[in-house]
Amino acid sequence: MTERVATTPGLFPLPDAAKQELSDLKGHQKHDLISGTEGGEIAAAYKKYRSEVLDEQQALELDRIVEGHLRWDDMLAHPLTTHKNVDPKGIVRYYDNNNFYRDPVVEGELTFSGDVADELTVASEHIDSGSLQAVLPGPYSLFDLATDEYYGDEHEFLEAVADFLGGELEAFPEHETLFLLEPSLVENAPDEDLQEQLAEAVDTVASETDADVVVHTYFGALDEKTYAHLMDADVEALGFDLVAGDREETLSNINEFGTKDAAALGIADGQNTLVESADTLQERVEWFQNQVPVQEFDRLYLSTNTEPFYLPVNKHREKLAAIAAAAAEEEVTA
Repeated sequence: MTERVATTPGLFPLPDAAKQELSDLKGHQKHDLISGTEGGEIAAAYKKYRSEVLDEQQALELDRIVEGHLRWDDMLAHPLTTHKNVDPKGIVRYYDNNNFYRDPVVEGELTFSGDVADELTVASEHIDSGSLQAVLPGPYSLFDLATDEYYGDEHEFLEAVADFLGGELEAFPEHETLFLLEPSLVENAPDEDLQEQLAEAVDTVASETDADVVVHTYFGALDEKTYAHLMDADVEALGFDLVAGDREETLSNINEFGTKDAAALGIADGQNTLVESADTLQERVEWFQNQVPVQEFDRLYLSTNTEPFYLPVNKHREKLAAIAAAAAEEEVTA
């Protein structure tokens, strides 16, 4: 029987009260906002709202609990925008989504930071043992979103980003699962030279944890060459967006190149306020399994297809509840 795991890619929306409180606090601490070294009041506010999102996930009975990433103002680029050798210059738009973030310009060696590990350690003390899911940007997406003014060669820079993420991961508390978020593999696929380096970069990160590693791609399907190279990575599962883009192309990749023994399925729309029912999500899972009958999955991670940061908090909670119900449905009917 295929195990179903209800989870999320993290990067939760800020509650309205948090937006106002943090906006007021950050308005008085501009330096702390840019450097990522928040003062006591800001740190206390984030801790309070982090506890809320952890409690909500447990109340909804998700199988994997994420830290929530409420501090990640610059989304996937956060591990760099808070680094001492990175200057978050200017404002850029990621993935053409009409939301604007700072551009992380790497001006020195990507040494150990510990920023994400600190957040995850606090979260691990608040939840049941064995349910913690860590989340990081994948090495290619972080490479793609950054500007290099130090390493001078794209291959060396990708290697440095992978080494940096691996070093950060090594400091994480014990966790059950790691999601590496890789939308750039769809939105700005690597050229042929970088494709050759893709699996190695992912493995550099994944090798630093004993947890099950999922490379979650979204905003559509991977091109076949990128998919083929990603299949060489030593990870438990690849993620597939069943909401956006051409699902037939995704199926074509799987049927031609195979896939891992587990998969992550983006079955709920992380950027649309329409809340899908648990039955609809269940149908999407069954559709996927019916399309690849030769593949018997040990585990399916069920999630929103993208990070849910842009959703209203109430809609986000409803989507999580539907995902949890869709995952539990298999346990009832199997």
